[in-house]
Amino acid sequence: MFGDFTPRPHLVAPAAAPHAELVAAAADHLDARVPCAGWTVRDLVEHMMTWTPVLAGAGRGAPPEPGAPKAEGDWPRALGAARKDLVAVWSDPASWAGTTSMAGSDLPGAVVGTMALDELVLHAWDLAAALRRPVQWDEALLEEVHASLTQLTPLGRSMGAFGPAVHVPTDAPLLDRVVALAGRDPLWTP
Repeated sequence: MFGDFTPRPHLVAPAAAPHAELVAAAADHLDARVPCAGWTVRDLVEHMMTWTPVLAGAGRGAPPEPGAPKAEGDWPRALGAARKDLVAVWSDPASWAGTTSMAGSDLPGAVVGTMALDELVLHAWDLAAALRRPVQWDEALLEEVHASLTQLTPLGRSMGAFGPAVHVPTDAPLLDRVVALAGRDPLWTP
């Protein structure tokens, strides 16, 4: 069922690098639309607040049940702390080994680590697009994320996590190809 997912612990921290600034900026734009159909920035950050601790816990082999946190109070601080924990967990090569459980399923650690890595890039892009801010990553990181999404999107689509791939030219910028593979239109604007 699962291919050979390459452990990529060295990419987790660089993938998360844009998040702190984007989340801080998002605090004043919770009602803005994001590229995920029917979602606002509030929906996206609440999704991140829900799943970031679950992904981190899965890396430890003991994920909590998903909660229903709200983007209220000092939510940017709480999300920042959860993101730092996620980065610490998935930057450890041991987290990528063996199996873990998440949402009631046993999964290879490398699959869950790949989910965490890809979520970091995709949701940073979602926030950047909603806020009309530039975001970028090293080309080598984007090549790895593109390769991992190529493996992960069939499973993700079967679970409803990704929309159909958006067609972009083969010579489109790599970040455009990454988000298009995950079902986002790289030309989307709010």
